Amino acid sequence: TTEIYTLSLHDALPILQVQEIMTSNPTCCGPDASVQEAAKLMDDKSVGSIPVVNDAGEPVGIVTDRDICCGAVAQGKGTDTRVSDVMSKDVLTAAPDEDVESCCNKMEEKQVRRTVVTDDAGKCCGIVAQADVAREADGKETAELVQKVSRAEKRSGCC
Repeated sequence: TTEIYTLSLHDALPILQVQEIMTSNPTCCGPDASVQEAAKLMDDKSVGSIPVVNDAGEPVGIVTDRDICCGAVAQGKGTDTRVSDVMSKDVLTAAPDEDVESCCNKMEEKQVRRTVVTDDAGKCCGIVAQADVAREADGKETAELVQKVSRAEKRSGCC
């Protein structure tokens, strides 16, 4: 008898690891940096988020341009406001050798657009953004991530 096997295109694709799509050695700042310093770093590097790390290089948060806009500017706070006052403290992390699908699943579950990548010592060594997944992962993973992360929240906007 002849057996027929079917193989989908998804099955034929190699399993990508986080280290293959992450931005390595991202620009970081400390929790005591001012929102103005963080905004300047974002502008200089053309990025929308910066991992916030302690003196040991371990992530303690992540600050986004939206955090600065909504958490400082819209609230009438000064440019000397500390990043730690506006950053997201519940930072999602992934390992460089973790597969992208697992990373996407965690991002979907937490409804976040960015994941800080940490090495074996727990230090920040990269960042994966939704855009990185869109550029490198297959269409199904990208569509699911965008759809689930973009679900409507109880509160929309900051202002």
